[in-house]
Amino acid sequence: VPQAAEPELSLWSMIVKGGWLMIPIFILSIIAVYIFCERYMLLRKYTRISDTFPDKIRDCIFAGNIRGAVTVCNEENTPMSRMLVKGLLHYRLRAIVESAANLEVAGMEKGLSTLATCAGMAPMIGFLGTVVGMVQAFYDMAMAGNNINITLLSRGIYTAMITTVAGLIVGIIAYFAYNALTAKIDHIVTKMETASADFMEVIYEVKNEKENK
Repeated sequence: VPQAAEPELSLWSMIVKGGWLMIPIFILSIIAVYIFCERYMLLRKYTRISDTFPDKIRDCIFAGNIRGAVTVCNEENTPMSRMLVKGLLHYRLRAIVESAANLEVAGMEKGLSTLATCAGMAPMIGFLGTVVGMVQAFYDMAMAGNNINITLLSRGIYTAMITTVAGLIVGIIAYFAYNALTAKIDHIVTKMETASADFMEVIYEVKNEKENK
């Protein structure tokens, strides 16, 4: 007698067996993926700085063409260039440059706190699913009396295991995405600090030349 083929457990059937707690885990995964993609594309754009940009700014400042330097910065349109615009318009105030840098960094970090929340909440919801699944399994056992079998307990066990796995997967991905974006922002901030120091050095050089004349 040919054996009946065992039914395969598809991804969708696993999700369904996970119960209603899979819904918030799925929502968190969508939020995490959206934030990562949106921030990554933006930060990738910010890291693309023209090789001639620093030299153009330096030449404009030495020539006393502040308006030209501002135009060059506006064409570049990156956190670094926007920070330098503030410095060019208020080059006598070092605090203006630092304040502008802080605002740009805050803009780049937008959404990271939500991503970190997703990384923390997803595993917690998964563990909640474990508890709910175990409660469900024990309830089914109590209702069955002496007629206990593994099929009867499968509903609660599926909920417990699948939600835990799903929560951990989403949490790991969100945690990795958070750290990847943080590292990229730190890289950009380092470049901004270097550009700020170079900018202030050029300003002081121009100022000293004018005083010596």
